[in-house]
Amino acid sequence: MNIIFFGSSSFSVPPLKSVSSQVSAVITKKAKPKGRGYLLEDNEIKKTAQELGLPLIEIASFKDEAAQLLIDYSPDLFVVASFGLIIPRWVLDIPLMGAINIHPSLLPLYRGPSPIQWVLLKGDEKTGITLINMNEKMDAGNIIYQENMIIAEKDTFHTLSERLSQRSAEILVDIIDAIKIEGMIEGAEQRHELATFTQIITKEMGRIDWSKSSSEIIGQIKAFVIWPTAYTFLDEVFLKVFDGEIFVSGWKSLPGTILETIKDGIVVQTGDGAIIVREVQLQNRKRMNAFEFANGYRGLIGKILK
Repeated sequence: MNIIFFGSSSFSVPPLKSVSSQVSAVITKKAKPKGRGYLLEDNEIKKTAQELGLPLIEIASFKDEAAQLLIDYSPDLFVVASFGLIIPRWVLDIPLMGAINIHPSLLPLYRGPSPIQWVLLKGDEKTGITLINMNEKMDAGNIIYQENMIIAEKDTFHTLSERLSQRSAEILVDIIDAIKIEGMIEGAEQRHELATFTQIITKEMGRIDWSKSSSEIIGQIKAFVIWPTAYTFLDEVFLKVFDGEIFVSGWKSLPGTILETIKDGIVVQTGDGAIIVREVQLQNRKRMNAFEFANGYRGLIGKILK
């Protein structure tokens, strides 16, 4: 099987490794300059392709001349996992057998770029993995395989993404073996009327609105633990929040009020109760346990996070 693999994030790495012996080239989204020095950061799939000694094609869009190189590989199959660009029809027509996409949600739920963050934001109890026979519409192809995964109470974007990625890699091997024997799996049409869509995550989405419910705020902390990180302001200074959980409290004050500090962290009023913040990072300071932070910050109780 001659496979071209499309991917751009750390989620893509285990699936690529699982089928690397059959991959003739890897295509990835070209990195954008970051930071004040406008340095280019290699994405994880690029690093992995280089480690595996696989040819690498980087594009910013399918209008790039480099995209035409795909034709020269005469691929049997495309495998797509967290690629980051919509693949046009003319590209999908290149492989002999077609293209499959690994999507970390129970399609048609949570189509789009951020399904793992969205299930955490919504407080869902389960998510899953869906493999589709791709068409040119976003995440709308026929379902060739789907599997549920329970979301653990302590799951964050990091842990849930890792589990979904590892399981996707295992599933992918079996699916490709089946395609080798039987040809492309037609799959079942999605119920498009049930589709929900996710958004591109922005930095502004990380800001905590303390008037929201405790469960909504905890979902935000879990979903954005890698980026942009849930954040608030303490005495007008930027404060990141990395960990927390719902806390039963008899206090009732303005949302965002720091009610007390205990060994487990800092208790903060929300719109319907309270949460305990366990890990924080004040601007220009190191990330630390919230209790230790509280011990070093005078007059913390009664202050209002905004």
